[in-house]
Amino acid sequence: MSGIEGFRQSRVATNGVTLSVHRGGAGPALILLHGYPQNHMTWHRIAPRLAQHFDVIIPDLRGYGESEAPPDDAGHTTYSKREMARDIIGLMDALGLARAHVMGHDRGARVTYRLALDHPERVLRLGIIEIVPTADFWRAWDRELALRAYHWTFLAQPAPLPEMLINADGPGYIARTLASWSLSGDLAAFAPAAMDSYLRQAADPARIAAMCADYRAGAGLDRELDEADRAAGRKITAPLHFLWAARGFPARTGDPLAIWRAWAETVSGACIQGCGHFAMEEAPDAVLDHMLPHFLG
Repeated sequence: MSGIEGFRQSRVATNGVTLSVHRGGAGPALILLHGYPQNHMTWHRIAPRLAQHFDVIIPDLRGYGESEAPPDDAGHTTYSKREMARDIIGLMDALGLARAHVMGHDRGARVTYRLALDHPERVLRLGIIEIVPTADFWRAWDRELALRAYHWTFLAQPAPLPEMLINADGPGYIARTLASWSLSGDLAAFAPAAMDSYLRQAADPARIAAMCADYRAGAGLDRELDEADRAAGRKITAPLHFLWAARGFPARTGDPLAIWRAWAETVSGACIQGCGHFAMEEAPDAVLDHMLPHFLG
């Protein structure tokens, strides 16, 4: 069973962890990767439509949803996007998929582009929603962005400080985060079943620890890998379509589409009006209007 209409849930062992995976539809494989502080349910409004054209595969990233949440290591490699990308390659291997389209939002989009850089032979087309590459986002910080994206430094603080503070009211903290990043400033965009799943994981200290570890990796290894790729002149070879919200985080980095054009050989993109950070839940029709033609080629 699954919280997404027409999808079934299974558990798949990959790369030393077991992932909860939701799957539906038929056709070319399309893997959807969620972001923070969500899980597979962030795709529930668009996945059934995508499943009319694709074999849609939606894992919970390690540490999120119903996937395993291994403890972090001293070097914060456990939740690096390179390690999470290896999870997805292992998932593809387990499902017998030689290649797949991949679309990601937020942290899942960071896994998406890292997968494309590390394993280009496994990727057909990419969809990136509401991020610029990690190294570029750090470079763009000024007073306004630092205040808006405070969680990047807060969650990356050494354990157990952020975990201790968040666990005092994990669901309350995550609900406030979701509301503050949506255009309406409240929780109206989130369906009850999706909201329930987000708040359930927020009440689990192991998942709060995993989320913090995710951002510790972002402040360290993830950024370092980006800088190394930039210095080496490496580029994503798969066609990439990028969506960002007029009031979201990438919009505060200057020209986010130009940033992506420096990272990939073939880039298209569009700015979505009328939504905040959570485009798939706030503006699902707009996401489908842009992404379906891209993946259908």
